[in-house]
Amino acid sequence: MITDMGDPLQQSIQNGIHNLTVRVYYEDTDFSGVVYHANYLRFAERGRSEFLHACGIHHSDLFSRPDPLAFTVVNMNIDFLAPAKIDDRLAVISAYIFIKGARLHIKQAIMLGSQILWRADVHVACITAAGRPVRMPKDVTSLLEPHLTQEEHFLNFINKP
Repeated sequence: MITDMGDPLQQSIQNGIHNLTVRVYYEDTDFSGVVYHANYLRFAERGRSEFLHACGIHHSDLFSRPDPLAFTVVNMNIDFLAPAKIDDRLAVISAYIFIKGARLHIKQAIMLGSQILWRADVHVACITAAGRPVRMPKDVTSLLEPHLTQEEHFLNFINKP
């Protein structure tokens, strides 16, 4: 289990499941007091980025390499299931399922307690500074591979009572 207690973010990776706690602020909501739909994407991005940070992969380091790299979302399927509201403490759950060439397959959910509010199936590509897909370098995959998990493990985690 990885837990960074020196970081103000509450997060952990356990058995390939990353859990990041976020609070819903006024700025995250629309006029009705519920989370604006686009902000779920922001929460999910934080979850994916913090997962990478916890694995020792930093976006700034990737881009400052002699062969600059970045990650970009190439496909995302989303289900909005229930609304989050101001002051809710949400769990952003992320699981990196597999790496194939330039692609990463990620499953994510945003939960309030045991209730799934939002879920997504995300495909991310590793790209060059020019925006071309490139096979993920071995030093990056070696940091990610120990934290890959099975899709069934993710589904069991988010669907537990």
